[in-house]
Amino acid sequence: MWDYISERVVKEAEYIIAQNATVRAAALHFNISKSTVHKDVTERLRSIDEELFDRVREVLNKNLSERHIRGGEATKNKYKKCARD
Repeated sequence: MWDYISERVVKEAEYIIAQNATVRAAALHFNISKSTVHKDVTERLRSIDEELFDRVREVLNKNLSERHIRGGEATKNKYKKCARD
């Protein structure tokens, strides 16, 4: 794998762990697509650093299990804002 891709993958993984970030948040931070971040941290990272991969997987699994809560909060806030306007 090319060096710049490996460096990007590791930076994304470290950001996700440090910030407890979602794939979407990491994509926004690095200004790349969600698909690229997802492929990087779920496929490419495993061959680069297995331990880092496991730590990222824990964060992503936690985010996945909380996804429905964040969606409900976003909807609640949307309708609160509409009621104030």
